[in-house]
Amino acid sequence: MSEDTIEVPAGPGTVADLDLRPALEAVLMVVDEPATEDHLAKILERPKRQIADALRELADEYTVQGRGFELRFVAGGWRFYTRAAYASAVERLVLDGQTARLTQAALETLAVVAYRQPVSRSRVSAVRGVNCDGVMRTLLQRGLVEEAGTEPETGAILYRTTNYFLERMGLRGLDELPELAPFLPEADAIEAETQEGVPSFDPDAPDPDDGPGTRTTDTTTTYTTTDTTTTEL
Repeated sequence: MSEDTIEVPAGPGTVADLDLRPALEAVLMVVDEPATEDHLAKILERPKRQIADALRELADEYTVQGRGFELRFVAGGWRFYTRAAYASAVERLVLDGQTARLTQAALETLAVVAYRQPVSRSRVSAVRGVNCDGVMRTLLQRGLVEEAGTEPETGAILYRTTNYFLERMGLRGLDELPELAPFLPEADAIEAETQEGVPSFDPDAPDPDDGPGTRTTDTTTTYTTTDTTTTEL
């Protein structure tokens, strides 16, 4: 062998030869959405049960060690997340003084979709009592809701929440949503009273002309009553 030749140690023959836990860490470090146990088992060429056990061992180990991150099972898969105790430090880095929170109108609209899905825009507007077209566009752009077919009777587009919604909310599935009745006991009554009086909204139609009590821009519609003002962002 020449003196100028550098011998490089041979790596593992196959993915199955890798140490499982470090391999899982390496893969989970680069995923952009929660990875399912089935997918990880296929990638690492291991039995699903072995993958599941290793994931739970890693999650417990990070918790015992008090690491700044944690491994959580969310939206049907596993992914690394910042531990809640250190969220303020991460927010300063990511937001840098800027706010990225949803408006109250967006949160209310998202809640209606989450509990009523699949649901049309007109039904959401009926529950909230205001035109929700602008807010729905915002939720679609942020990937929190998506189209879910059409309503057979009217042909209206239906909407549902996405896996990204579950991920951001820290939920494994929609069955983990809190019970709605204790918070909004009159929800059904409100919808029944307002639905007939709320017209069907065409998401592709241009914004209505300005009228008394309403100011419309490309992204903001303000509805004004005698004592309150609601702004849709």
